[in-house]
Amino acid sequence: QVQLVESGGGLVQPGGSLRLSCAASGSIFSINAMGWYRQAAGNKRELVATITSGGSTNYADSVKGRFTISRDNAKNTVYLQMNGLKPEDTAVYYCNAEQWQSLLHRSYYYWGQGTQVTVSS
Repeated sequence: QVQLVESGGGLVQPGGSLRLSCAASGSIFSINAMGWYRQAAGNKRELVATITSGGSTNYADSVKGRFTISRDNAKNTVYLQMNGLKPEDTAVYYCNAEQWQSLLHRSYYYWGQGTQVTVSS
């Protein structure tokens, strides 16, 4: 019912910057929080940053001061500005959206297909 499409990944040198975008479409009503997760090769998926419809943000300690999450509610799009990239930031980045489904009286979580970010010299 909700489709998430990420874009903006790629290969950058250490210290470089990237901006990821995630656009939601379909049954986009009642979307509450949106966010970014990442999964490095051989590692578990971890939270990077989240943002509510009201603009409250939360960041993983590893990205504080370097990454900024933002949201355009009118476009149902969430962004992740990544500055000062490090090799340890290399991972597949996934967009996530939480939707309250009133008929089922529960939250449902949607995921994008992922976009690769590689930080290397």
